[in-house]
Amino acid sequence: MATETKKGGGIVETIKTVVYALLIAGVFRTLFFQPFWIPSGSMKDTLLIGDFLFVNKMSYGYSYASCPSLYLPNFGIDIDARDICGWADGDNSRLFGSEPERGDVAVFRHPVTGRDFIKRVVGLPGDQVRMIGGVLHINGDPVELVPQPVFEETAAPQGPQRLRPRCANGPVGNGGTCVKERFLETLPDGTTHSILNIGNQGSDNTPVYTVPEGHYFMMGDNRDNSSDSRVPAVAGGVGFVPFENLIGKANRVMFSSAGSSMLYFWTWRGDRFFEKIE
Repeated sequence: MATETKKGGGIVETIKTVVYALLIAGVFRTLFFQPFWIPSGSMKDTLLIGDFLFVNKMSYGYSYASCPSLYLPNFGIDIDARDICGWADGDNSRLFGSEPERGDVAVFRHPVTGRDFIKRVVGLPGDQVRMIGGVLHINGDPVELVPQPVFEETAAPQGPQRLRPRCANGPVGNGGTCVKERFLETLPDGTTHSILNIGNQGSDNTPVYTVPEGHYFMMGDNRDNSSDSRVPAVAGGVGFVPFENLIGKANRVMFSSAGSSMLYFWTWRGDRFFEKIE
């Protein structure tokens, strides 16, 4: 009997340990850092498909969007942040809120789908934003662009989704060299970062967007391969992003893998480990 009691007590203690660990992990993810994998090429060459980073949730304070979402369609799991913290949604405010700065690379919840996106903050509340001939204009002035050496990558499926890159020199056969123009872009406050250009398309010329109070204008650094604020959220883009939808700021790449699985160690990009995000 003593042995059975001991076994029963051991199982209970194991369950309690697992529950406590999950609670601690949940609190840690909700309050401090959220892991994020880069699934697409919209932020090249700042972020590559397969980069892994932690999003600092303390950067902008807390809102309903700070609660974790869990989307695993293969297992029928779709837990949304609103399912847990919907009571805090709706007033576009934050607890201990701190506004993002122009040039921040931020993770946020899509205003319509609720999925997590990562883009760069280029427009602040009250700004007038426009694209003319592929050049970003803020409050009527074009940003400074300095040509850089072209960005090259292999024309082949990338990441778990096996996405093929778009190329300025396309179409390019499998295994060929995919090229994009690269520029150093300087925003009005002096923030400098790299952007890519593939070719002329509709999103290179837009009307003037006036950013509403309490919202932000987000763009991908891979300008011709990014679904962002240039298109309204209801039309498949991102539109203006509410302050409460921000999750946190991305500061550093922790790990990176060029393969379809992080377990394929021969595809790891060791030169990107712990790389600072500019």
